[in-house]
Amino acid sequence: SAKVEKVLDVPKVHREGIPVIRRFTGGGNVFVDNDTIFVSLICSQKSVPGVQCFPQPLMNWSEKFYAPVFSKHPDFSLKCWDYAFGNRKFGGNAQYVTRDRWLHHTSFLWDFKDSNMDLLLFPDKVPAYRSKRSHSEFLTRLAGGPHFREPADMIKAV
Repeated sequence: SAKVEKVLDVPKVHREGIPVIRRFTGGGNVFVDNDTIFVSLICSQKSVPGVQCFPQPLMNWSEKFYAPVFSKHPDFSLKCWDYAFGNRKFGGNAQYVTRDRWLHHTSFLWDFKDSNMDLLLFPDKVPAYRSKRSHSEFLTRLAGGPHFREPADMIKAV
């Protein structure tokens, strides 16, 4: 749980009147607006046989779960804790895991304003594939891609 001033441009957030909340599942920072699609999977080991109830096996399972949804893009993959097309992130994840159950949150970037992403500071911890790229160089949108014409199409595919 990072300190707010280390992850957000606090003066700008206050000027814009942006509310800030923390997810109980942790994870990185997410700018939430009408162009963010949230999917939460609540599962048990009994419902998904063969998947160990630990973060990395669950992430690997989630990549296989979403592969058919994003099959029109040949570069879909799981990169660390992110879903990406090539080296561009379009979905971030957080989990809450107990002995035999888990909750897997994903925030999909249908679209976003670069100015909103500028409210997020460069994080201290970044996956290797991000390098030192800014948000605008690192992120990509689902909108306008080969997959879905509108968010409802994606939700149906999931």
